[in-house]
Amino acid sequence: MSNADHHAIYKHGAKEIAALSGVALTFMAKWTMAEAGSSCHLHSSVWDVDGSESLMWGGDTPPHMSDTFRWYLGGLMTTAREMAWMYAPFVNSYKRYQLGSWAPTAIVWSRDNRTCGFRTVGEHTGFRVECRLPGADANPYLAFAATIASGMWGIRNKVEPPEMFLGNAYEAKDVPRVPTSLHEAVETFRGSTIAREAFGDFVFEHLLNTAEQEQIIFDNTCVTDWELARYFERG
Repeated sequence: MSNADHHAIYKHGAKEIAALSGVALTFMAKWTMAEAGSSCHLHSSVWDVDGSESLMWGGDTPPHMSDTFRWYLGGLMTTAREMAWMYAPFVNSYKRYQLGSWAPTAIVWSRDNRTCGFRTVGEHTGFRVECRLPGADANPYLAFAATIASGMWGIRNKVEPPEMFLGNAYEAKDVPRVPTSLHEAVETFRGSTIAREAFGDFVFEHLLNTAEQEQIIFDNTCVTDWELARYFERG
């Protein structure tokens, strides 16, 4: 059983337990704007073929990255915008990415800095990268697939990550940003040659259609309470 299976089973189990207690439980990324959102930080690393040795640790000199780690991180960061839909698949997902909310808005990396989209975590055999883009609503199978595809693309192409970010990433200038809406994420995913190559034309087109339908359904059916409260008397 994979970690993605465990993720899915946990969600179903938690909802069943909540229902037995007469309450409802949600994994929406942002169920209220008054509170921080619900996240699903995804940790990953690369090991040798028999799983006995991590290929990530580069020694005791900071930032401790092996070549494999650098290229893997470079792949994750370079493709983060075009793979964003695979981490954040719903209209509501993008409401989580708010300045000062502990959810990332900047595609930068650091060591112990929770304003960044990526962090390096642990040491030695536990050294890994934390992608902070996925929300609690992420489909784990898609999020894992995006991570593997992006990281392997980075390693194959020896993609270097940018320099480590220092400071408050919410205030950063001239850095790439997470898409701010499903519309933007879908259009960015549509143009991803890396995703198309990784998943193949048939799967890529299926994923793209899934993303498009989610936005179309919302656009064609939803008038929010906020719109009614703000515009009902103004129209």
